[in-house]
Amino acid sequence: MSRITASRRSINDHFEPDEDVDPKIQRQLRGNLEQIDYAAYAANRKVLSSSLAHLDAEQFQRLAAAAAVARARWVIGALAVTDGGQAPTPNQVDGVAHLRKTYEELTEAYDAMRRMVERGYITYTPSPT
Repeated sequence: MSRITASRRSINDHFEPDEDVDPKIQRQLRGNLEQIDYAAYAANRKVLSSSLAHLDAEQFQRLAAAAAVARARWVIGALAVTDGGQAPTPNQVDGVAHLRKTYEELTEAYDAMRRMVERGYITYTPSPT
């Protein structure tokens, strides 16, 4: 099962048994799916931990700040092209679209980093308190 959330597709990760299937077959399928999920986990952990090793609070802060700046530039750009009361030109719309894409890419990268930590693929070093 999947659902569209904003501009992203969210996929339900839970096993949903078919009521018409024998319980023994359901357990076997669930076991197979757990093996598949573990294989994906192990691959992600191996690749990501060798590529990034660890993430820290400063890295999250930098990426969050960059996304916030990109969002502000996008909105400011959209306001600027509508400032004169005229319809924006195709080039202006393309410029605003580029600003939006920049914001969305940075936001997606932030979310991906968070998921890497949440799923245990990469270690996280919190900031000292």
